[in-house]
Amino acid sequence: MQALAQRARVTGGTSGESRWELATRPPAARLRPYIRDYSGYTEEAPGPLRRVEFPVPQVVVIIEFGPPIRVFDAGADGRHALYPGGFVAGLGDTFTLTEHDGFQRGLQVNLTPIGARLFFGVPMAELTGRVVSARDLLPRKHDRLAERLEELPTWDERFDLIERALGERVDEARHELGVVPWAVRRIEERGGAVDMRALARELGYSQKHVIDLFRENVGVPPKLLARLVRFDRLVQHLKAGASGTWAELAQRFGYYDQAHLARDVKQFTGTTPTRARAALIDLTGMSP
Repeated sequence: MQALAQRARVTGGTSGESRWELATRPPAARLRPYIRDYSGYTEEAPGPLRRVEFPVPQVVVIIEFGPPIRVFDAGADGRHALYPGGFVAGLGDTFTLTEHDGFQRGLQVNLTPIGARLFFGVPMAELTGRVVSARDLLPRKHDRLAERLEELPTWDERFDLIERALGERVDEARHELGVVPWAVRRIEERGGAVDMRALARELGYSQKHVIDLFRENVGVPPKLLARLVRFDRLVQHLKAGASGTWAELAQRFGYYDQAHLARDVKQFTGTTPTRARAALIDLTGMSP
């Protein structure tokens, strides 16, 4: 018997004064090394709404169907830019503020660094710590991707189109990734708890060469990727409502001590662990 196709799951709710709807669906099995997840979203609020976006170990692609949101310079709340049609955010080591005037609608695709390297076809170092217009990065054959997605009547059809576009690019790509996908998996499997000298020895290269390979195909050195992976595990743990003292969390997620955890949280969020935890609790209602 043929397996039934996976259908999108649509949920809705409120977060503070805003109302939201979220559509999710697991990516096709063959694309999971390249797409972490994707979601469609609509949010309405009585007035301007600002959020702090923490750094993640993935390349975030936002395709906007509504008015473009304001994206502030990394780690700051002064200068901002608009990206009609959407934007791509590369890996970085600090937070970003976003803001909309009370309405946003679109589709978010979280690509693995390898998936982004294959899909966009540019060295990932060009995106490090940057936000770039999606129109400037998309391959020519997909330069109307935002319009095509918006025209489709269902989230399932939109997710299907995203998967076809990425699948075609992966099949066409001729980039030599070498040992990098294996090394990235090793870092992720160990939750970021990887000794970089030992990793270089396992790969059979010097540390400098491994760093160069990561800058080309991931965007950041392996040590920073490991820190982002570890921080993201901590964030997901807290978003799930889990408890624990900071000392307990430091030990659980591989930090040297509580002070080490606090330094990373301060760099990545711009605030203290306690305030960062409170911000995550506020966002829990919008989790898929």
